[in-house]
Amino acid sequence: MGSLNPSSIAVHEDGDDHVLKQVSQQQKELDAGALFVLKSKGSWLHCGYHLTTSIVAPPLLSLPFAFTFLGWAAGILCLVIGALVTFYSYNLLSLVLEHHAQLGRRHLRFRDMANDILGPRWGRYYVGPIQFMVCYGAVIACTLLGGQCMKAIYLLSEPNGSMKLYEFVIIFGFLMLILAQIPSFHSLRHINLISLILCLAYSACAAAGSIHIGNSSKGPKKDYSLKGDTESRIFGMFNAIAIIATTYGNGIIPEIQATIAPPVKGKMFKGLCVCYTVLIMTFFTVAISGYWAFGNESEGLLLSNFLDDGKPLVPKWFILMTNIFTILQLSAVGVVYLQPTNEVLERTFADPNSREFSARNVIPRVVSRSFSVVIATTIAAMLPFFGDINSVIGAFGFMPLDFILPVVFYNLTFKPSKRSPIFWLNITIAVVFSSLGVIAAVAAVRQMVLDAKTYRLFANV
Repeated sequence: MGSLNPSSIAVHEDGDDHVLKQVSQQQKELDAGALFVLKSKGSWLHCGYHLTTSIVAPPLLSLPFAFTFLGWAAGILCLVIGALVTFYSYNLLSLVLEHHAQLGRRHLRFRDMANDILGPRWGRYYVGPIQFMVCYGAVIACTLLGGQCMKAIYLLSEPNGSMKLYEFVIIFGFLMLILAQIPSFHSLRHINLISLILCLAYSACAAAGSIHIGNSSKGPKKDYSLKGDTESRIFGMFNAIAIIATTYGNGIIPEIQATIAPPVKGKMFKGLCVCYTVLIMTFFTVAISGYWAFGNESEGLLLSNFLDDGKPLVPKWFILMTNIFTILQLSAVGVVYLQPTNEVLERTFADPNSREFSARNVIPRVVSRSFSVVIATTIAAMLPFFGDINSVIGAFGFMPLDFILPVVFYNLTFKPSKRSPIFWLNITIAVVFSSLGVIAAVAAVRQMVLDAKTYRLFANV
C-alpha cells in the first residue's frame, strides 16, 4: 500500500487545523518503499530545499540557448508564463494531496494519486511509467552533464589531454554510487540545503561571467535576430518551449510532500515560496544576462560560451569554480531524482517487517541501488547525445505530470462549478499544454532525426 488509510490514522480537529497522528497500525500497513524511503519527518523548510534542488538545477544554464529561438519578448514571456503556471499547478497538486490527507487517505506517490482519482489502470500503465522515465532520464542526464563539466575542467589544464568523455562520466557515476546509498528522501535535507546554496553560487557566476564578457571586447558581436528559414524557426520555437518547460519541470511533487510530517496543511505552499524565490533570482538572471551577452550565439550550456576556440574569456579559476559548483549540485539533483527508483526497488526487495538497517534490508538495498546507478552511468557514457532523447522524454513526461495532471486532478477532486473561472482556467491550461506537449514532442523527434548522422556510441563530444 502507498496510501495511509482512515483506519490507520487518528484525526483530531482543533479549529481549522487537523492533526494527523501516526500509530503503530499505520506503520504496519505501509510497504517498504513508503516506510523506508518516503519517511514523513520533514518540515516545510526541508520541503523547500527538496523542491529547489529538483527544479532549480543546471539545466537553467540552457535558458539563453532557448532564447535564441524565441527572441527577447517571447523568451521573457515564456519564462514568466512557465513560472506562473507551474507555481499554480504545483499548488493545486498540493491542495489535492492535503484534501485526501484530511479525509484519511494520504497519498505518498504520484501513482497513488492517479490510482485514487483516475483509476488503477491510469496509475499502473500511464502515470507510473511516465514518472519513472522522466526521473530516471533526469538521473542519466545529470550523470552525462556532470561528466561534461569534469571534462571541461580537465581541458582547461590539459588542452591536448587524451582522456575521453565516457571516462569522466564513469568518474561522476562513482560519486552517484556513493550518494545513492543515502537511505531516505528525508535524509537528503542537509545535502539539498547545500544544493540550494550551490545553485545560487553558479547562477551568480554565470551571470557575472556573461556581464563581464558582454562588456568586454572579447565577446561575440551582439546579434539577437532569429536564425534559419521559416520551418527551422517554427520548430526551433517549439523546441525552446520544451526546453523551458523541462527546466521548470519537477515530476515528484507528491513524493516531496510525502516527506513532510503531518499535519501537512499549508506546508507545501511555504516550501514552494522558498523554491520560487530562488527560482526567480536564478532563472531570470541567467537567461537575461546570458542572452544579452551572447545573443544568438548562446550555446546549449552557457558555460561553453566562456571559451572561444578553447581560450578562456574569463579567468581560468573562475571557470573552474563555476564548474565545480555545477558538478556538486548535479550530484544532489541526480540523487533526488533517484528517489522514485529507490522507492520502487525498496518496495520490491525490502521487508517492511524487518528493521530498516537489518542485514535483510541493507544488502538488497545496496545491491539494487548500485545496479541502478551502474545502468544509468553506462547509458550516459554510451549515449552522449542523450540530451536529444531527454527532450522527447521531457515533452511526453514533464508536460503531463507538471502542467496537465495537476489541473485535471483538482477539477475531479473539488468539482468546481462549470461557471467558475477556476474551472475554465484549468481546462484552458490542460488543453493548451496538451497541444504544446504534442508539438514539442514532434519538434524533439525532428531534432533527433537531424542530429542522427552525428550519433556514435561512446562519442567523445
